[in-house]
Amino acid sequence: MGGLLGRAALPALLSGPRVPAPSLLARPSSGGSSWTRERTLVAVKPDGVQRRLVGDVIQRFERRGFKLVGMKMLQVWEGPNVVCSSRAMIGHTDSAEAAPGTIRGDFSIHISRNIIHASDSVEGAQREIQLWFQSSELVDWADEGHQSSVYPP
Repeated sequence: MGGLLGRAALPALLSGPRVPAPSLLARPSSGGSSWTRERTLVAVKPDGVQRRLVGDVIQRFERRGFKLVGMKMLQVWEGPNVVCSSRAMIGHTDSAEAAPGTIRGDFSIHISRNIIHASDSVEGAQREIQLWFQSSELVDWADEGHQSSVYPP
């Protein structure tokens, strides 16, 4: 997890006892499907920014059908099973082990320069999102008229 804030800073920030805000785990509006819309925090690390890969990372999430609901230099993505899916899209932490076609497999050059961080669990995502975003800074997308292969009709 090092890189964005340094190896010691981010784990220390993420380990405090916090109660996730209820609005961080969004549920679809009535009349829609019954799945819980997960959110995950994604951070393009400094080496990814330096190598101008932010757009490529964003594009991969958009092509997957996830909704960008919050962004500073961090991104909050929302969708069904987004935590597990984003981990699969990103690939193994060690670039030598990351499969081709994953973000790290395509762009990472070394385990210490693996360009991206993403939450490793729903609970971790809730904790991380709460650290960086107020619930008012996250978009609640209206799905009317939005066609996606990821979101069931």
